[in-house]
Amino acid sequence: MSDVNITIIDREGEAHTIEAPTDMAMNIMEVVRAYELAPEGTIGICGGMAMCASCQCYVLSEHDLPEMQDDEDAMLAEAFYVKDNSRLGCQIPVTPEMDGLKIELAPES
Repeated sequence: MSDVNITIIDREGEAHTIEAPTDMAMNIMEVVRAYELAPEGTIGICGGMAMCASCQCYVLSEHDLPEMQDDEDAMLAEAFYVKDNSRLGCQIPVTPEMDGLKIELAPES
């Protein structure tokens, strides 16, 4: 089993460095939910289908992430609090290359 360290800044501004498994096909949204870093019912409302933007986060580190697909781009075009480094956590799979990733959860809309 291979874990990576990811730092997630919650919506209160507190940083959490957690271990995320790379062998369970999880994404960032699922990791946030698993570690209860956002109140239940406020993240991943659509179940990770890139249809709600409740898992929007800001990527603060320089990592080579998967390219944004059309559905994610369209959802972010309609979301609040979008920045140049915004991504949907449900669209970022946890892989070994993510070690050291740092993200901040966007405010709840």
